[in-house]
Order: sequence, then structure tokens, then C-alpha cells
Amino acid sequence: MYVRDAKNREEVWLLDRIEESGLEDPAFRSRDYVIALDEGTNTKAGFGRIRVHKDEGEEWCELAFVFTLPAWRDQGVGAHVVERLLTKASDEEFDRVYTFTVEPDYFLTFGFQPVDSDDLPEILQERLETVREERGEDAIAMRIQPGRFRMPDELREQFKRATPADAPDEVQIEETAEDFGIDPEETTYKYDTGR
Repeated sequence: MYVRDAKNREEVWLLDRIEESGLEDPAFRSRDYVIALDEGTNTKAGFGRIRVHKDEGEEWCELAFVFTLPAWRDQGVGAHVVERLLTKASDEEFDRVYTFTVEPDYFLTFGFQPVDSDDLPEILQERLETVREERGEDAIAMRIQPGRFRMPDELREQFKRATPADAPDEVQIEETAEDFGIDPEETTYKYDTGR
């Protein structure tokens, strides 16, 4: 298993998974996403994204989504997506990363700390209110410095041995024309014989 940056050709796959998961991404950009994959089969196991909020010349980074496909849950996939996103945020020189969640215990595992909504910049207070409208009033803000992230050993080991729990519909071993944005019904090829 490994986690890498999403590629442009995975945009449709990401949009389909976002829709299936019930998440909303009003500012979708595939380059903000990372994808967890099984290195043997290239089966996609999960994804996540960071989102940058800008206000009056200042920028704040939000860990906006972390989603593991059902067949891959409880195997450290989400933890490794979080790790990769924090590395990406650090590479972009963010010294703090925020997240808004209804599951704070999950993020406490990695070193995130709760933040009182009054201590958030105004733009992030507004974001927290949006998240509460979407996911419930018990959503809270959390924050971490990327260098303080800690991965529990058991999650690192689970990720090394991760396998799908069943034969999921998401298994995609062979890439299709649609993965590359090609409509096989309409596209002609240079050496098309017309048969």
C-alpha cells in the first residue's frame, strides 16, 4: 500500500466517490487530493484533500476530507492519507493544519488538539459553521503542527498488510478508456479500420 498525489485522469473517479460518500466539495480540484492504492493491483482504497482558505492576505490550511472505501476500513488507510496530507501541507509551508470533525477521537490519535471556535480566524469560524450544518452540531475544530503528527505503530503495520475485506465493486485492476477521459463510443483512432 502507498499514498500518492491524485492524477488528473482520476478526477472522474474522485467525483464519483465523493458523491457516493455523501460528502460535498464546492471547490473541487483534483490536484489537492491524495489517493491510497494497493501497489500490487492499483486498487484505490481511500482519498483525502487539503483546502486552503485565503482572507486579507493570510492563508489557512484545512484537512478537508479523509475517506476510506468500505472494504479497506480499519486497516490504517485513513491514517496514511492524513500523514500524506500533512506532509503536503508542510511542503507548502503551512505551520498549522486545521480540521473540522464529528469524530475528534480519531484525530486525537495523531496529535491533533481541539480548538475553541472563538480562537479561530473569522474565515475558519464560518467554515466550522458550514461543517456543522452539513454534518451536525457536534462538529469541532482541531489543529496540528505537521511536524507533530504521530503514527501509531499498529496502524503502520496494518497498512503494510491491508487487503480488501471482500470483493468490492471499487476493485479496478485494468484501466479503461474512460479513466483517461476517452469516450469509446465517439472516439476514432488513427488506424481505425471501420470494423
